[in-house]
Amino acid sequence: MVKELVLSVDEILDYVRENVKVRDILEISYNRIFAPGIVLGIEMGDEISDDALLVNLQLNGKLLNQTVELDLDEIKDDLIEVRHITEDDEILLVVDEADIDFS
Repeated sequence: MVKELVLSVDEILDYVRENVKVRDILEISYNRIFAPGIVLGIEMGDEISDDALLVNLQLNGKLLNQTVELDLDEIKDDLIEVRHITEDDEILLVVDEADIDFS
C-alpha cells in the first residue's frame, strides 16, 4: 500500500536527508523529467553550498541505464514529487500546491 504525504519542498528534502538509504529506490519527478533509479549514494553539502543535497542514482530503463547525480536543492523549485521505495514501504511525497510556481 502506498502512503501519500503532501509536504513543502523543504520538508521533502529533509525527508530524503533523514530517510533515504543506499539501495533504496527513488523516482524523482521534476519539471518534465522522470528519473527512477536505485540510490548509490547521498551527499549533503559540497564545496559551493552547504545546502546541496546530492543523490547518485543508477537509472532504471530499457534503453538508458546510466548513473546520474542530482542536486535536489538545485532543482527544488521544479520538484513535483518523489516516490521512495524500500523493501517494506512505498511512500509518495507530493509537493504542496502552495509551493508550486505556476507562472
